[in-house]
Amino acid sequence: MEKISESKTIKRIALIGPESTGKTMLCMKLAEHYKTVWVPEYARIFMAKLKREYNYDDVVHCARVQMQTEVEMIKEANHFLFCDTELINYKIWFEDKFQKVPEWLEEEIEKRKYNLYLLTSPDLPWIAETVRENPTRRKYFFDLYSGELEKRNFPFKVIFGTGESRLSLAIALIDSFLITNS
Repeated sequence: MEKISESKTIKRIALIGPESTGKTMLCMKLAEHYKTVWVPEYARIFMAKLKREYNYDDVVHCARVQMQTEVEMIKEANHFLFCDTELINYKIWFEDKFQKVPEWLEEEIEKRKYNLYLLTSPDLPWIAETVRENPTRRKYFFDLYSGELEKRNFPFKVIFGTGESRLSLAIALIDSFLITNS
């Protein structure tokens, strides 16, 4: 939970999950529903513009910009800040692609805990995009994310279903979680 001022407490909710599981769309719709702002996934924007194969330093850069953008966006938030990815995503990406993780990342993950993590299920059809790499490994990554959240004892809920039912489930889980944990 991030405090902006004595009177404004912002609940931070992170969307985490495999590629092509609707995180961005869900993040936008949740921000709209709760009348607040959301933090886009910087790596998606950065990688789409890159004219070469990305490398370890590119992913480090993306993780750092993601953290900074969140710090900036929380100033505009209204009760909630929805984040279209977070640092566990980067940790798993580093491990899978480069077999090494920046030393500072573990500490930042613990320091930047969210009030709630929404883990998106890979039950939506795969939609190919130039920045996506793992069409056949979504369940594998889902299990890695779930394992990280469980290991750290971070509060999370799994989001599944399609279309409006996916959004309705997310809203119901957020509302229920907030009532139970306020």
